[in-house]
Amino acid sequence: MRMIGTSVAVGALFIGVLMSGGSRDLEVRHVAHSGAAARHDYLVFYADGKRATAFRAIRAAGGTPEDHPKLRYALVRQVATGFPEAAATTPAILGVTPNRAIGAADGAPPPEVVSAAPASATRMDGAAEPLSGRQWDMRLIGASADGSYAINRGSRKVLVGVMDTGVDGTHPDIAPNFNRKLSRSFVRAPHVAGVDIDGHGTHVAGIIGSPVNGLGVAGVAPGVSLVDLRVAVDGTAFYLKPTLDALTYAGDVGIDVVNMSYFIDPWRFNCASRRGDSRADQLEQAGVLVGVQRALDYARGHGVTLVSALGNDHTDLDTVKVDADPLGTHSRKIDKRCLMMPNEAKGVISATAIGPAGKLSTYSNYSLRYADVSAPGGDFPEVQPGDPAEMGAVLAAAPKKMLRLFGQIDAKGKPLTPNVVRECEGGRCSYYQYLAGTSMAAPHVTGVAAILISRFGRPGKGGLTMDPAEVERLLYAGAIPVDCTVPKCRGGKAHNNFYGRGVVNALAAATIEK
Repeated sequence: MRMIGTSVAVGALFIGVLMSGGSRDLEVRHVAHSGAAARHDYLVFYADGKRATAFRAIRAAGGTPEDHPKLRYALVRQVATGFPEAAATTPAILGVTPNRAIGAADGAPPPEVVSAAPASATRMDGAAEPLSGRQWDMRLIGASADGSYAINRGSRKVLVGVMDTGVDGTHPDIAPNFNRKLSRSFVRAPHVAGVDIDGHGTHVAGIIGSPVNGLGVAGVAPGVSLVDLRVAVDGTAFYLKPTLDALTYAGDVGIDVVNMSYFIDPWRFNCASRRGDSRADQLEQAGVLVGVQRALDYARGHGVTLVSALGNDHTDLDTVKVDADPLGTHSRKIDKRCLMMPNEAKGVISATAIGPAGKLSTYSNYSLRYADVSAPGGDFPEVQPGDPAEMGAVLAAAPKKMLRLFGQIDAKGKPLTPNVVRECEGGRCSYYQYLAGTSMAAPHVTGVAAILISRFGRPGKGGLTMDPAEVERLLYAGAIPVDCTVPKCRGGKAHNNFYGRGVVNALAAATIEK
């Protein structure tokens, strides 16, 4: 799975990097390039104005195109493995990417869903949340009871899309702000919206917008609406079509800002014409590059601000020269034309991570070209064994079912590992976990963007709307610049490869003037 987050268990100082590919990646990749008898679905991206030419080539190669005109591609079902090379004989076809399905067959019964708590559960008295003392991340960006919460918590009319493994819409510290009506799953049944058996998406959602309700923690923008745009499930990867569908949907229904703390599988870097790759692999990567950029452009053109995580390889993305193939069997040389998507795409605000000391996290990627801002993500050298309150990771909501499934709580609900926190108030209990990664940095940025939209957005589809370029300008204007202090850091205080324009700030977003 290619989430850009990292789990931390303090007691044993265990670090599990979620970003690395696993056996499931290998299995899916093998199926996609198996023998001639195998049949698969493909996404065929055609050049602007060349639809008819591309469709003729698709039909000549044995396929029947189903047009998706918003992003200018055709879905071609059940054709032979050699279809990409056979179809791409004309410049009208820009890329051909396997459409890898996620989930079981359609029609499986959905899991039981509990109704969300009423919005009235939000508290307005200004007191700090019970676990706010553990939220170094929120204090670092001015998101606190005596900071931005006292001025602007975000508007219910602002819709924040969480493109991830799902969001547990029943979590007591998510439910008051969860918009079940607009939430959608873009993976196959039974993986419905409002459910998360992985925990990554729920953690991200909590950072963005857990409410101020007298329970647990609060997010950066505790008054906004959270929309689950599910593009992956536990134990699988983030493939192309769910991302295309989610971004298109976000633009169509009026989502204001989306968070994307992952990169598109199966390749880490996508190279459209790298020597040494097979023609099928070149076409696949070209499809990812074209398709993701088109979907991002569509969403941004419909008022969606785009936020992504820059990654956890501790790599200078301006100079990276080596990448591994999806199976991890060999390395390959790459150049600046090879991109990690969506975080290196045009129009995306990409975040590096910092720890409690305000310095770049040791795992965080960095880049003068692609690092736009920085935000709290946690850092391992700053982790203190023993007391979870002293952890260098970020505390946010965790699904109870996930914790039980993975043996992190016992049958009575008692945490079995110090990176899990149970908090009970008035007969309600909820769970939280510490995670670290640029996956955690990005939602801090998303939350700050949501505050800006809450203040300056105008009435529009879904509630409020704001030009993403203006959101970006104000986000950068309110960021706190950080100067370079080590040799690997390049650039000036106003913009460098470690911190971009600086560390985002919720209090600045709540007070800045246009």
